[in-house]
Amino acid sequence: MTVTPSVITPPRTSMGQALLVGTLTMSTMLYAMTVTIANVALPKMQGEFAATQDQIAWVVTFNIVATAVMTPLTGWLIARLGQRKVMVFSVAGFAVSTLLCGMATSLTEIVIYRIFQGVCGAPMVPTSQSIVLQSFTKDKQASVMSIFGMGVVMGPIIAPTLGGYLSEEYGWRWVFFMIVPCAMVALTGVLLFVRDLATPGKIRLDWTGFISLSIAVAATQLMLDRGERQDWFESLEIALTAALAALAFYIFIAHSLTSKKPFLNFSLFRDRNYAFGMLFILIFGMLNFTPMVLFPPLLQHLRGFPDTDIGWLLATRGVGTLIAFTAMVWLSKYDPRRWMTIGFAIQGFAGLYIAGFSINLTAFDVAWTSVLQGFGVGMTWVPTTQIAFATLDPKDAGEGSAVFHLVRNFGSSLFISISIAVVIRTSNVTYSDLTAHASPFNENFLYSSSAGAWNLDSLAGIAAFAGEIGRQSSMIGYLNAFWLFGIVSLAVIPFLWMVRWEGNK
Repeated sequence: MTVTPSVITPPRTSMGQALLVGTLTMSTMLYAMTVTIANVALPKMQGEFAATQDQIAWVVTFNIVATAVMTPLTGWLIARLGQRKVMVFSVAGFAVSTLLCGMATSLTEIVIYRIFQGVCGAPMVPTSQSIVLQSFTKDKQASVMSIFGMGVVMGPIIAPTLGGYLSEEYGWRWVFFMIVPCAMVALTGVLLFVRDLATPGKIRLDWTGFISLSIAVAATQLMLDRGERQDWFESLEIALTAALAALAFYIFIAHSLTSKKPFLNFSLFRDRNYAFGMLFILIFGMLNFTPMVLFPPLLQHLRGFPDTDIGWLLATRGVGTLIAFTAMVWLSKYDPRRWMTIGFAIQGFAGLYIAGFSINLTAFDVAWTSVLQGFGVGMTWVPTTQIAFATLDPKDAGEGSAVFHLVRNFGSSLFISISIAVVIRTSNVTYSDLTAHASPFNENFLYSSSAGAWNLDSLAGIAAFAGEIGRQSSMIGYLNAFWLFGIVSLAVIPFLWMVRWEGNK
């Protein structure tokens, strides 16, 4: 779906341009915050809603899925409604859905509101970016985009720290409530300073492609989220969900290959660099948010860290990303394959190092490995974008960008679900193996020096021993998920050098 609007660039004063950039940067930062801020409050939400670990992950995964599905629709919305209306409806809907998230009384409610939040928030970033690019001449775009990009970078730093404090002091609901007044300020700015830079018109939307893709992505995500709990294909529900996802994907692919104007144009993948770019952004998405979902329950349930400390530790990842983004301002003129190799290698090293942690890990252990992960994210984002669009025809840039962000978001939700499934499955297997040794006939219990508080002759001793087995089993489950994280990150490196890149330095 290609949109080619007629551009009209009205003159603005310097102050008007500054206020416009400030408004759009704030809108972008708010959306970036909501992607990460809920992670800090997951343990408290899990307790209040009596949810299992895989169920509470829906709060994150379905928000990302909703964003993934709606992002490619942004071009059509702008063409039909105009940039101003899209931003007004997006920011207003985002504010309302965020307020409803804080008022949710059940897991079902908050998942629905988070889906609504993802739907409303998805157009905010691409629309803001297009307005910024159209509002400034080419000689100013680089400096303005660096300011605009700070919203994306600073959101994941501010959100966990402030969210962790509010969750600890006032409850998890304030994680969402704190965003509402900021969203209202952003909405006021949009109403005052944003105006259409292109003439809205009529453009056909491929509804068959859009609906089939939406069903396919949602069904796949539901299958992965509920599969482990329902014993996978032993469950009729999972089998039917998988069949629905396969059928929807088939309809989407068959329709896209035969339609004159499909929702997503598969001919884009004829471009070698773009095709590889989709692989790289898929892996990037898979690695991006997974640690931020795994660490909060690990630190709170197994180590007893308060939400405030967890927030600060998650924010260190954003610091690493900020450092890398700053470095890429100068490094981006060199061969991007070098920096992607370094970025994925750093993330792989961090993941494998974390996989060697003991249950007595410290805050410093989490902090420096999180900084490394964040640095790796920053080192891979810009080069991945460079490679994906280096040889793509400029007329396909808009549609290519939509697919780019769709794949990235789907990769994030996909790998979070897989990682949670790994944690649950391997924790259960380990617990089963360890309990086989919990017997009065185990010779280790004959010696008080080795048995410690685990005296199986008393109920207190049995309870203490069972609790420790549970802790150790859960820790092994988390470590296995980080093993997978590290392996995936390193496995993509050989493919980086299959990309063609001219003008290497």
